[in-house]
Amino acid sequence: MSAATPTSRQLGQPGRIRTSWVWLLTLFTVASFIEVIFWSQVQAFTPLYLRSLGVADADRDSWTGVIAAVSSAIGIPFLPFWGALADRYARQPIIVRSFVAHMLTGVLVILSPNIWVFLVARAIQSLSLGNSGLMMTTLSERMPANRLGLGFGVLNGAAPLGLFIGPLIGGPIVDGWGFSVLLIVDVALLLAVILTLTFGYRDGFKGTDRGSLLRMAWASIGIIAKSSRLRLLFPALFLLFAGWMLAFTYVPLVIERLYHGDEAVLATTIGLVAGSGGLATLFISPLLGALGDRFGHWRVLFTAAAVSVVLWPWPMLANDLGTFTLFWAVISGLSSAIFALSFTVLSSSTPSEVRGRVMTFSYLPVNVGYAVGPAIGSIITPWNIFAVFPAAAVITAMGIAALAVATRQSVDTVADEAALTQVETHPV
Repeated sequence: MSAATPTSRQLGQPGRIRTSWVWLLTLFTVASFIEVIFWSQVQAFTPLYLRSLGVADADRDSWTGVIAAVSSAIGIPFLPFWGALADRYARQPIIVRSFVAHMLTGVLVILSPNIWVFLVARAIQSLSLGNSGLMMTTLSERMPANRLGLGFGVLNGAAPLGLFIGPLIGGPIVDGWGFSVLLIVDVALLLAVILTLTFGYRDGFKGTDRGSLLRMAWASIGIIAKSSRLRLLFPALFLLFAGWMLAFTYVPLVIERLYHGDEAVLATTIGLVAGSGGLATLFISPLLGALGDRFGHWRVLFTAAAVSVVLWPWPMLANDLGTFTLFWAVISGLSSAIFALSFTVLSSSTPSEVRGRVMTFSYLPVNVGYAVGPAIGSIITPWNIFAVFPAAAVITAMGIAALAVATRQSVDTVADEAALTQVETHPV
């Protein structure tokens, strides 16, 4: 913990100063909520929008997978540099940067004359990765120690709520006025977030490391690579979430296949069904967390993942939209809850001395999964779009097997810290 942390803790004292951490928590939570709303709406309604870009129906399945993969993969190599830039200069502008990337994506999508400009716009969106870890780190320095659990719970609760609300309110807007109008609203909200994050709080953290950015970025990766458990745990989590992201990407197209009602409310229907998983997460995630506290987080993670393997093929058996909605709500909600539980096992597998830097990568497994899963989908969906569900089961099972191998590795102790961070002392 840095020397500045005790001073930061003082911000949690009674009176006007205490309000500052409450305001910061509120600001970060609202910002994250709007971010997830935007992301979920782009994800849910892209397959419909592809028609207006001249993509033939026969090609929409493949393009959906390619776009989803590109929109995540391009930004992953930059992830270590965001943390390095934050450590060297300041966190606040790096947090704001992610919302600027989202806003630029929205503007370019609105202006896109063809699929290629749209693809570039989605690629820019991938430059938004890496803000959640910085938000959690800033909160951990600002909040009282006995409120951190509450703060992280509130902040991370924005994601499932946004996944539910985003498609739900976006569908009627797309049906009534079009996707571009929805994006105009989103861009306005993102601009408000950018201005509020820029001027609405003061981050006392100032970077002091003036070393090479490349070396600092490489050092963050080196911490994971030199840890016997982490270098296996991260790939295991990649696999665990790749199946979920594979199915998640193609759900709007599956809904379209099963829907036989009025085309004028198709987007609304997609929003309702896609959002059902986010609603289920609000109930399943706290339950899974409580079970983990009671019976052990690793044990509950393995059990829940095994249950998801059994459930993943079920949506393929649905003959109507109502049955599919039920199946999707349960399996998507369970997968989201497994993802939330992964933060706990990742944290417990990390030495406390380097935990903050490792947790900056906490969203990396799902980001990689969002690149790999849809890429696999672009290959298998031309055969049968419903094949994404048994494929998700197979990939998840591979993730469980990889997790079992990772758990056999020891957690590095304080004595190993020098080995974990040794890469920082050598120029790259």
